[in-house]
Amino acid sequence: MFTRTLQFQFQLDSIDHRTILLAFRRTLLLFLFSSSILISSSVHGYTTRSYIFIYATCSQEKYQPNTPFEPNLNSLLSSIVTSSSDVSYNSFSIVNNNGTSSSTPLLEGSIYGLYQCRGDLDPIECSKCVQNSVNQIGLVCPYSLSASLQLEGCYIRYEHFDFLGKLDTSLRYKKCNKNVVSNDVEFLRRRDDVLGDLQARRNSDFRVSNSGLVEGYAQCLGDLSAENCNSCMAEAVMKLTRFCGSAVSGDVFLGQCYARYWKSGHYNDDEPDNGTETYHPPLALLFTS
Repeated sequence: MFTRTLQFQFQLDSIDHRTILLAFRRTLLLFLFSSSILISSSVHGYTTRSYIFIYATCSQEKYQPNTPFEPNLNSLLSSIVTSSSDVSYNSFSIVNNNGTSSSTPLLEGSIYGLYQCRGDLDPIECSKCVQNSVNQIGLVCPYSLSASLQLEGCYIRYEHFDFLGKLDTSLRYKKCNKNVVSNDVEFLRRRDDVLGDLQARRNSDFRVSNSGLVEGYAQCLGDLSAENCNSCMAEAVMKLTRFCGSAVSGDVFLGQCYARYWKSGHYNDDEPDNGTETYHPPLALLFTS
C-alpha cells in the first residue's frame, strides 16, 4: 500500500478544476487547523502551540461504510482519546474473531493504532491535543484504510496491518529555514553540539538539548525498542544535517521519530512566506472525481 502526504501548498502552474477544488479543500482544512489552536504554553524556555498541524498521511485505499472496519476504527479512536487522559503513549489492536490478523482486512476489520504526545506536555494538554487530532483525522483522510496525523504536540496513526514495533525511518516531512548562516562558525558548532547530544542521549525517548543560542529536541515513538530508537534517531540527525545544512532552524520527521533544532528567535518559523522551505512526499487527493 502506498501512503501519500497531505500538504497545504498550491501549485499555480497546472490549474484545472480538480486543482482548484483541491486548493479549496486544503484552504478549508488549514482554516480548521488554525482555528483549533486554542492554547499555548511555555516549556524549556520556548513557546509551543501543541495544535499546529505539521503533516498527515492518507492511504489511497478506502474502506466501505457499514463494514466491520468502520466500528472498529471508531472504537480504536475512542480508546485513544480515553487513554490520553492517563498516559502520553499507548497502542491498540482489534483483530478478527479467531485472534489472528486477517488476510482480508476489509471484511474482518482488523486494525492497529497508536498515539503519542510530545514528552513535555502535561496530561491535560496531551489529552486535548489527541482529542483534536482524532477530530481532524476523519476530515483529512475520509474513509482511509490507513492514516496518520502529526500535530505540534501529538501524533496518531492507524493501519489495517500490524505495524507496531517495526522500525520505519522513511522521511515523512522536513522543514528547513531559508535563512542560512554559513559563515557563523559559533552557530554551526553549537548546532552540531545540540544534534550530537540528542543522538547520544540513549536513555530517553524524549530528548532535549541546548548550547548557547541553539536549542533542540527529539523523540521516538513509544513502540520502538531502545536499539531501534537509537537507529531512528541517528537517521533523523543525519538527514537533518544533510537536508538543512547551515539553516538557522530545521525539522525532520521520519516514520517513527523526529528531530528539531533552532537558533533563538526562530522556533516555529512555520510559514513558507516567513523564510522556510518544506518537503512533503507526493500528495494524496482528498476529493472524489
